[in-house]
Formats: sequence, structure tokens, C-alpha cells
Amino acid sequence: MSDRIRFAIVGAGRRSRDVYGPLLKLLEADVELVGVWSRSPSNAEQLGKYLDVEWFDDLERMQDQAQPEAAVVSVNYDANGTVGRRVIELGLHALLETPIAHQLSEADAIIEEAEKRNLKVEVAEQYYRRPMERLKRRLIDAGVFGRIFTAYNDFMGHGYHGVSLIRSYIGIDVPIVAVSGSVDQYSASPHYAWIEKTYGPRQEDWEHAVLQFANGCLGFFNWSSIAYDSGLRWLRSTKFFAERGIAVGDRLTQLTPDGKDPVPIDIIRYFHNIGGMETLRELVATIEPEIFWRNPFRDIYMDDEMIAVADCVMSLVRAVREDGRPEYGPEQARLDQEVTLAMHESAKRKGEPVSLPLKRKSG
Repeated sequence: MSDRIRFAIVGAGRRSRDVYGPLLKLLEADVELVGVWSRSPSNAEQLGKYLDVEWFDDLERMQDQAQPEAAVVSVNYDANGTVGRRVIELGLHALLETPIAHQLSEADAIIEEAEKRNLKVEVAEQYYRRPMERLKRRLIDAGVFGRIFTAYNDFMGHGYHGVSLIRSYIGIDVPIVAVSGSVDQYSASPHYAWIEKTYGPRQEDWEHAVLQFANGCLGFFNWSSIAYDSGLRWLRSTKFFAERGIAVGDRLTQLTPDGKDPVPIDIIRYFHNIGGMETLRELVATIEPEIFWRNPFRDIYMDDEMIAVADCVMSLVRAVREDGRPEYGPEQARLDQEVTLAMHESAKRKGEPVSLPLKRKSG
């Protein structure tokens, strides 16, 4: 299949307007935006006029009239599972937002329905697809660091986002066999909340987890509920410790040949001009031999975050065209949510390790 894939956007919230709508327009060589849907007729109309496409408040009518082949599902957080499954039942390939579903049974239903209909499902987990994370993975795969022993996530993404980053360092296909978790609440000093635009004391929910991998490696997850909008919790970082080096955020080091001192692995960002805008062309690690990551969207102006989301969209497009598997897919998304649920289950048991896979509840 070489023609453009016909896409609809299901959901008319801010992310559909500010991210997915403009992005699908930018990717016009590969996709065609043919319609938008919302439960609210007024919201559907507003987004449709903004993006200059047909709008609908009925999914079946959208399918019949706009005839999309695929859909980006970006709905209310709690509706991910139910709306995602409905889109699959209508026969559409789908890019689903995270988490794939809050209940594992909903995720299983989506996976089963998609397999039955030979439909492709990708999940928009963009954290590990950011340019710098892509380059780190290339360095790991090239053996620059040797074996990764432990990986950490300190407030760089809650729940499943943080788990996906840890797994991207250890190995996305390495099973997690057990999770130990702790959930606590503390009172934080008065400070400004950037999202709510308020000032005062706040309750802070802390989540911690230790992930035990089948290859003996460990992952450490830390999260605070005020991490996204508080000057009090300014740290957002990942790190890993490996056989021949470490990474703390974007600071990467190896040892000098005599084994005495750390030496940095410098990363150079190369840009070029697209329509008057400085656009990322590639990232290069200045080691011998050089290792680089080249931006697949270097001919279009995008920032790092948009590049990562575009990668999610194009993963689905390739899967549809080639009848292959998306890069991340519903099974990986389900696992990240399963780890998050296991962390909370362990916390209820006062930190007792919870084995994976989680046992299904009867009834």
C-alpha cells in the first residue's frame, strides 16, 4: 500500500486541536485527515471548522461518510478503553492514547478484537521516542555502555510513562517478573501551582517502585503528584548505571582508557533551516566510531516533542502499509499499565513484591 492513509480524529479536546490536528496536516505526504468526531456536536463542529474537515457526533456516520481507514483516539482520560475498543469494532486501525485502558480486561478486549479483525493498534507512548532517548538507545545497542545494570526514573513521567523509559534502557522485550511498591502522602510547604495557578499548601502523593527484570536487572521508579507544576519538585531526570559507563539525564560518560576518570560522551545537535525555522537534522555522539540518530522528519519543522508524537503516527502508518507490527503496540502499553497497577497492589500489601503477570480476577 503506497497511498495516503485516511485518518479521523476521535475526540475534540485540546490535544486533538493543538497536537494531532496540526501534526496530521504536516504529515500530508503519508496521511489524509478526513474527519473529526466528538460526543459534543458543538465541539465537533468547532474542531472540524478549525481543521477544515467534516465533523461528526456519530461514529458510525463518520465511518460511512468520511470512510477513514484509521483513527487517532484522543478522548477523556477515563474513556480510553471504551472508545478505543469501539473504534476497533468499527474496523479502524487505531493510534490510542496512554494508558491503553485503565483496566487490563479492557486492554485485553482491545487486543483480542484487533487481532480478530487483523487491525493495527499503536499506542502514543512518546517519552522513549524523544530524540535524545533514541540516541541513548542506539548507544546502548552499539555496546558503548556494556550491560545495563540498573535504570532509574525520577519524576520524568508518571506511571506508565516512567515505566516505559526504565524499560527502554533495560530492554523493551525483557520481562518484568516482580514489582515492589510504596505509596505515601505528605504535606508540602506553600508554593505556586503552575497548572492550577494557585498558591498555598499542597498534599503531595509519592509513588515508588522497584522493578525486577528477568535478566537480573533492576528498575527504580519515583514519582510525585506535584512534579509537573511545582518549583519545589524541579527535578525531572532519568539515569542508568552500566558495565562501562553511566547516564544521568543527558550527561553520558565512559571511563578514560586508564580507568581513572569519567570522560563525557559529547552530544552535538545539528540543525538546518526549513522555511526560516531551525529544524533538528540529527544528533551525533562524538565517540569513535560516531553514533548518530537522524530525524526522520527533518524536512518538516517540528520540536522534539512533536517529533516523538509523529513517530507514533508513522509507526501505525508503516504497520498498515506493510501488514506488520507497530513498534510499541497494545501489548507493550498493557504491560506498562500492568506494572503501574502492580505497584499500587504492592503498596496495599505494605511493599510485598507482586509477581507478574498479575492474576486475573474471577467473575
